[in-house]
Amino acid sequence: MKLLGCPNIIVAVNKLDLLDFDEGKYQAITAAYQKLAQQIGLNADVHFLPISALKGDNIVNASAQTPWYQGLPLLPLLESLPVSRKDALAQAAHFPVQRVARQDGSSSDDFRGYQGRLEAGRLKVGDAVKVLPNGQTAKIAEIYNPNGKTDTAEAGEVLTITLDTDIDISRGNAIVAADSPIEPSQQFQAALCWFDDIPLNLRRKYLLKHTTQTTAVKISETAYVWDVNTLSQVQSATELKLNDIGHISFKTQQPLNTTTYEQNQATGAFILIDEATNHTVAAGMIREGDEAGTFEI
Repeated sequence: MKLLGCPNIIVAVNKLDLLDFDEGKYQAITAAYQKLAQQIGLNADVHFLPISALKGDNIVNASAQTPWYQGLPLLPLLESLPVSRKDALAQAAHFPVQRVARQDGSSSDDFRGYQGRLEAGRLKVGDAVKVLPNGQTAKIAEIYNPNGKTDTAEAGEVLTITLDTDIDISRGNAIVAADSPIEPSQQFQAALCWFDDIPLNLRRKYLLKHTTQTTAVKISETAYVWDVNTLSQVQSATELKLNDIGHISFKTQQPLNTTTYEQNQATGAFILIDEATNHTVAAGMIREGDEAGTFEI
């Protein structure tokens, strides 16, 4: 949960009917979770609630079995939690291009729209932008959302964008604000969670998919693996096995327009694909170089 940066975590203590809905035993369980959250430095709002799914106690409505619990039942609690992307809205615009839409391609005034989802910031017609990784600049000419033409858009919206200048743009490129601090890079460090039954093999070929771009990648170093049982680091690990989480250094064949996962979850995350089996074998969260070396789960 800490790696994922979840702002809200619900700890639903189930099967309290087996404990006769004893408040003291419930408090002992929540105290243990609070101690663990403090130990790992969890920066999130943790919501505790007692439930019993057998008869629906505190699932939809408040239960008469727990008069000592004054909080919301599970479903109303879920519905009350915020789902906005305020942090993403405050950042410079970042629009990974998923598809280039062409119409009347043989015409001198053909339509050329760049489609995708705006992952950060806001865009409006007339904004100065640059295209990564080549750095060419232009201005927003038109913006279309699923309802038609619009003058503005914000993070989370699916868009088609046209520019006032014809630029060579393809899937995997990114249209960003002219003052965006993002610098394309081929090397980064990340926390990697391994999904596959076959362990990580440094000699095996993998593909890395980041936003809309897929590129070959070389895993240059496995610095350490986290032991989730002792919350310690296993140094100089040689492999990652199913459900292991490690600190890994990567070098990609093509430059990527990345942020850290903490800055933006959409542009700081990626998946790893086995080139031979086409299986998704891992998911990663990009971290700052100096931050990653001292990060603890």
